Amino acid sequence: MDKKTSLKDVANHIGVSAALVSYVMNGKEREARVSEEMVKKIKIAAAELNYQPNLIAKSLKMGTTKTIGLIVADISNPFFSNIARIIEDEAKKQGYVVIFGSSDENAAKQSDLIDVFTTRLVDAFIIAPAMNTVDQIQQILDKNVPVVLIDRFFPGLDVDCVHIDNYNASANAVKQLVKNGRKKIGMLAYDTTQLHMQERKRGYKAILKERNIRFRKEWLVEASYQEMDKDVATKLAAILQPLQIDALFFATNSLAVAGMKAISKMGIRVPGELAIISFDESEAFDFFYSPVTYVSQSLTDIGREAVRLVLQRLHNKSRKHHTVIVEARLVVRESCGNNL
Repeated sequence: MDKKTSLKDVANHIGVSAALVSYVMNGKEREARVSEEMVKKIKIAAAELNYQPNLIAKSLKMGTTKTIGLIVADISNPFFSNIARIIEDEAKKQGYVVIFGSSDENAAKQSDLIDVFTTRLVDAFIIAPAMNTVDQIQQILDKNVPVVLIDRFFPGLDVDCVHIDNYNASANAVKQLVKNGRKKIGMLAYDTTQLHMQERKRGYKAILKERNIRFRKEWLVEASYQEMDKDVATKLAAILQPLQIDALFFATNSLAVAGMKAISKMGIRVPGELAIISFDESEAFDFFYSPVTYVSQSLTDIGREAVRLVLQRLHNKSRKHHTVIVEARLVVRESCGNNL
């Protein structure tokens, strides 16, 4: 294997000191009063010898890598991939690079990603935390490394976070179904103790109670994240064959896509026989014959606020932790039975 070119190699090649080459390669030629001609000569030599700076050594010296580690549940999910792009773009404006990883809602995988990013000396983390990972987040905080949680949060954990009001967003979706005359309303959610999902279920139940509509536990269907497609098809069949409900609220866009596949296979007409509303949008909705009503979270606001909080924390690690609540709105279309 070829030996990596060093600063000393570049210096020897043109007959100058390694310190002089270091000044130029670190952009400090003015401080060292290096002539323009010498700067040009050093840069040409570095290019010819294929000199690559040791970024880790440079980072250790400067105390920063200008890198943010982003961990989400699934980067292939449009919700997270779009947020990731916004975070990447916002961070770039401030001179930061973002590296990504998917936890697949798995605590062990999230822990591994945190270890990898820590080894790479990231300056901060932005995380959509998996279930049962409070200790992981606390360990990062204990090392005085900035963390911002997005989409989810843990009550009692003193950390910056950005999320929506899941309770009210869910309640507003169910209100729309009731407004459209639906009285047998089911919900498909993930089987998890995470607060954002619990809040969505709580909002669903609250509106049923408020409108004097009986809550039936068998109509609140819960699917495993790891076995989602299988669970959704099997568990929805229990309430859709025969059809026991007249509306179905999906707690996430992934559940909605899987659920809509099952509904289509069963030959159930939307919204004629079954009104549907999803949490978050999906590109797959464009291929469904009935325009899908969905809860829209401002991904731009979530991404921008996450980066803003990270940068504030990097500049002042002792500042009080902030929670930013981003507004969510219901985009009403045909699938909820609305007469447009």
